[in-house]
Amino acid sequence: MVYLLDANVFIQAKNLHYGLDFCPAFWEWLIQRNQEKKIFSIEKVGDEIDAGGDELSDWAIKRGPGFFLYPDERILSVLGQVSAWVTNQNYEPAAINTFLQNADYYIVAHALAHGYAVVTHEVAAASTKIIKIPNACIGLGVKCMTPFEMLRHEKARFVLAGRLHSR
Repeated sequence: MVYLLDANVFIQAKNLHYGLDFCPAFWEWLIQRNQEKKIFSIEKVGDEIDAGGDELSDWAIKRGPGFFLYPDERILSVLGQVSAWVTNQNYEPAAINTFLQNADYYIVAHALAHGYAVVTHEVAAASTKIIKIPNACIGLGVKCMTPFEMLRHEKARFVLAGRLHSR
């Protein structure tokens, strides 16, 4: 399975569970999985991270377009499908406009176009005032999961050196 990470995965990892200063294994794991062509994000997420102007933006800049993918022809061909789904639901016009102008629209389209799974901390919601990534994924048949589900699915292990015990 190939994963596309939402901005909140990086931001919450840095701020909460996997700080760059105390859990470098998480960030190294992301880089390794990216080199194996299993984990990516998209250019618009990279732009959101870059706007932070912090150590996370420095990390992201070093990853470049090999990690933060640019749109390709396949993505451009499904943007209309995602837009049509969004506009044919019962969302308020402001929610539709917001969704179509941010990275969420593009990450869902990218995943749909390439058969990737979206990884986000967002959860589906019944609100008509905001379009959550999981709602769009469900509606369009795109796999969506939390970062913790991804880590478990990939059997990620972050252990101290010399402390690895087999289970």
